[in-house]
Amino acid sequence: MNYLKEIKFHYLLLIALALLVTWVYTNHDNNKFVKATEKSISSVVIVASYNNSSYSLRPVSIGSGVIFSKDGYIVTNFHVVSKGKVVKVKLGDGKEQVAKIIGFDINSDIAILKVLPEDLLVPIKIADSSNIKIGDKVLAIGNPYGIGISVSSGIVSATGRDYGNPYLELIQTDAAINPGNSGGALINEKGNLIGINTKIFSKTGAYQGLGFAIPSNAIAEITSEIIQYGKVRSAWIGNFRVSDVRVNLSNKSLNGLRVIEIDEFGPLYESGVRATDIIIEINGKSFNDYFSFIECIKEPIKMIKTIDNNIFFVD
Repeated sequence: MNYLKEIKFHYLLLIALALLVTWVYTNHDNNKFVKATEKSISSVVIVASYNNSSYSLRPVSIGSGVIFSKDGYIVTNFHVVSKGKVVKVKLGDGKEQVAKIIGFDINSDIAILKVLPEDLLVPIKIADSSNIKIGDKVLAIGNPYGIGISVSSGIVSATGRDYGNPYLELIQTDAAINPGNSGGALINEKGNLIGINTKIFSKTGAYQGLGFAIPSNAIAEITSEIIQYGKVRSAWIGNFRVSDVRVNLSNKSLNGLRVIEIDEFGPLYESGVRATDIIIEINGKSFNDYFSFIECIKEPIKMIKTIDNNIFFVD
């Protein structure tokens, strides 16, 4: 009898220890998220675009923005500010200001705003997005549906996505991103920026578990270009999607990229490249895979060669 009591005691003790470990781990995890939010939430702002300066009408577009400098540079999505004539920013302290659009890049969907704050702002800390891993826990901070700054949690679902834009290698996340979150921050557990939320895949227009963010490394590069030059000095040749293929040409095996789809505008389309074409050279150079192709198209492109020996010159 005592033996059975002893077994029962040890069994209950193991359960108690398991519950204690779970509680400690959960609370530690929650505390990390709380600290990450506290660190970064004041660096995320509300952005609204209006058709006139009286603000008597409802905004034509709402979204979010991220403070990048103490003196008032703010990053947002171009589509958030492109529909109106006047852009207004609401800071974390509740103060509102008209923002000047310093410049934008349509192809990356990034715009840089400038406000003149009374006090120095708190810029977000930027992480190296090349270090993120699939499965990393993340937080999305933004202004969903215009209700105010909110936080949602999730993980990095994938990296290197070319969802509509092969230049950016987007981060995919299941953190809730809704209309109004565009231009907001995707942060890691340390509260540092790893991406700017930019779009969702949805058949309803609302969150369905597929959100995308522009990596922070790309954001830093684009922001620097826009602030310095007013635009991005890039080699944009159009929006298109590709997939890796291996092809045989004159008894030689080559790496290529099949064009899955391509928007009917931009230099690449206008030069003659179409869906199903297989690209094998850029500027006379071959490439090993999709990522080396990405590096190629970051430079000015003059010539593209396809598998059937068609050569397209890009103006």
